[in-house]
Amino acid sequence: MSRYLAYTNPLLGHIYPTVPTLAELRRRGHEVIVYTAAAAREPLGALGLEAHSVAPALEGIESDDWKARTPIGAMKRDAANLASRGEHEIPDLQRAVDEHSPDVLLVDVTAFGASAAAEASGLPWVHLVHFPVPIPSRDAPPYGLGLAPRHDRVGRVRDALARRLVLGLLERTVVPKVNQVRAPLGLPAQVDATDYFARSAPLVLYFSAEPFEYPRSDWPAHVRLIGPGSWDPPADRLPWLDDVGRPVVLVTCSSDFQNDGALAAAALEGLAGEDVFVVATTAGVDPAGLPAPANARVERYLPHRPILERAACVVCHGGMGITQKSLASGVPVCAIPFGRDQFEVARRVAVADAGVMLPKSKLSAKRVREAVAQAMAKTPGAQRVAAGFEAAGGASAAADAIEQLRAEDRALDPA
Repeated sequence: MSRYLAYTNPLLGHIYPTVPTLAELRRRGHEVIVYTAAAAREPLGALGLEAHSVAPALEGIESDDWKARTPIGAMKRDAANLASRGEHEIPDLQRAVDEHSPDVLLVDVTAFGASAAAEASGLPWVHLVHFPVPIPSRDAPPYGLGLAPRHDRVGRVRDALARRLVLGLLERTVVPKVNQVRAPLGLPAQVDATDYFARSAPLVLYFSAEPFEYPRSDWPAHVRLIGPGSWDPPADRLPWLDDVGRPVVLVTCSSDFQNDGALAAAALEGLAGEDVFVVATTAGVDPAGLPAPANARVERYLPHRPILERAACVVCHGGMGITQKSLASGVPVCAIPFGRDQFEVARRVAVADAGVMLPKSKLSAKRVREAVAQAMAKTPGAQRVAAGFEAAGGASAAADAIEQLRAEDRALDPA
């Protein structure tokens, strides 16, 4: 059996999608060691995974992209924030490698420093991708603005311009910082997003699948789409849900603070007079001051899985985690993107006909009410996405690919 060491940014939305894969490796008899958020240690330990906290300095770095005035400005802040973590990640991962002597490294793709350390280690390693991967393709619009696919001449011109102005801007922000952490490790400089996302790791596991992700004829062979890793810590049933006789609408804000309380406020107000029951989880937002209509329950944290079992629709910020978790349950989504990768996620919801996209600039109680009604009619699309996710193979396919990488490494160096 082999020893696998996984390393992620200390955010629950980064570790939770990987948990089914890590648990599957453990089930197969492998040793699995995880460095991640301190808050995840206990639930991971309950699964038989050896969990450690990343360096305290990393836990202390807060995302401030919500302070930006424009979506592009927010993406620049988010990318720069992730790049700034690199100087702490490199020695942190190197210490973990020295202590545990793993056979294979599994690294969060947003951990730029840890990825550089993995590449320099000489060990076989894997990039774990939990958001729309910015690998350019002739079949899909460039990452950033949430553009809909368009394959005519106008679309090609539009995409070329967006590639230069948006993804190019992010590359100019991030690539120099990434190269600063790579240089002391003796690694060659990277030029663009393709270098990082498609060329640096020998195996890329992308936690998504068609028809949610756009079909591409030019995916690199080592990029495997395996479907989402939907996992939550075990939670008690919610007995009060048994008494709800109306369709349930789950409304949820970002777990990593994004100042998206307006989403919950508009949904609660807009759905107050409708024949639905609203369950709102505010997570990073203080629920004090939000509307509390008679047909709603507002809590900061509730387990989503039992709610999704009853839900007719999910209203969210378009985070990849909650969006794919909802669609994997066959529940349509009303996505209201606030920043980060959410424009891309929300557009994929709309293109897959698995829900609707409502721009933040148009957010109002009336428009949320209308969007929820439209989304609730998209259940067949959500079910198609759920079938596609299941067909991708999930944790079993991911574990197979990781074991194959390990076997190939053994064949090259039997000692």
